Amino acid sequence: MFPARRASLTDVAAFIEDFVTRHGIDPSLALKLTLVLEELVTNTIEHGFGTENDAPIRVSLTASDPRSVSLMFEDSAPPFDPLTHLAQRTSAVHDSFGARPLGGIGIHLVRSLASAACYAYVDGGNRLRLTLSMDGASSRVSG
Repeated sequence: MFPARRASLTDVAAFIEDFVTRHGIDPSLALKLTLVLEELVTNTIEHGFGTENDAPIRVSLTASDPRSVSLMFEDSAPPFDPLTHLAQRTSAVHDSFGARPLGGIGIHLVRSLASAACYAYVDGGNRLRLTLSMDGASSRVSG
């Protein structure tokens, strides 16, 4: 559990490093995991809460093998389904740089790095479950 503060990114990085070392996670997968968690934590602080605070961000990681990691990301920010949001803005991601609206690229990055994704708003909190694997991303999304 990490407080919703930018300073927590250092602790999140250490958490990831410990996890990937203990589980022998492939370095390319470790990089994907780092990018995804940095984006999720930053978005939660900036867009979910709108400011830094001490509200908890919960992160849990599991590995079935060194080439696949499951990530559970939970916060108590207002409800926000990044998968639905992304589906509504997918066409904008493919627009030219000048025609593209600000924002949304981070969510696209997170989703493109995940081989599976599932969102739910449960017990007053956002819950995003992602699977990252070396086998590449797919279009599996569930609710």
